[in-house]
Amino acid sequence: MKKEILATSVVLGLTALALQARNKPLETVKYVELKKYLGTWFEIAAFPQSFEKGRSCASATYGLNTDGTLIVKNRCIRNNKLKITEGRAFVSDNTNAKLEVQFYWPFRGKYWIIDLARDYSYAVVGHPNRNYLWILSRRPTLDEQTYNQLVVNAANKGFDVRQLVKTEQIADVSSI
Repeated sequence: MKKEILATSVVLGLTALALQARNKPLETVKYVELKKYLGTWFEIAAFPQSFEKGRSCASATYGLNTDGTLIVKNRCIRNNKLKITEGRAFVSDNTNAKLEVQFYWPFRGKYWIIDLARDYSYAVVGHPNRNYLWILSRRPTLDEQTYNQLVVNAANKGFDVRQLVKTEQIADVSSI
């Protein structure tokens, strides 16, 4: 019973923080070194979106195009099949923390890096309207302490973290 009361108190506290912060402009990290950001990121948790329904083992791999844009390859498993979607990301400010991602022309979505480990082992990406949020890691898993801290940080930035859903990951998707 005490655990349930504590859990409820934590959720209510995070909700109150999120509501206060929601009225402020969303802050990103101060700077992203793009070469360090390149590579594969595994989705640990996200706000559910209709275009992502029914998928698991989600990851994104970033590479650098010669024109300075980023190549984005999203992978996931849907209906027991590997699905790959390719797009591009455009840096939209001098911190490299604000990107615009495009999978279908002419539509672009805001991709703001709002939390980032010093060693680039995890990242949190959101949208300034706070309706999109992803917790990412270089590995398919993230320790609970780090995950919980990232959730608190996101709540402090105005995200309704009650919407977060952990993403199912498996160690080896090459067999699918």
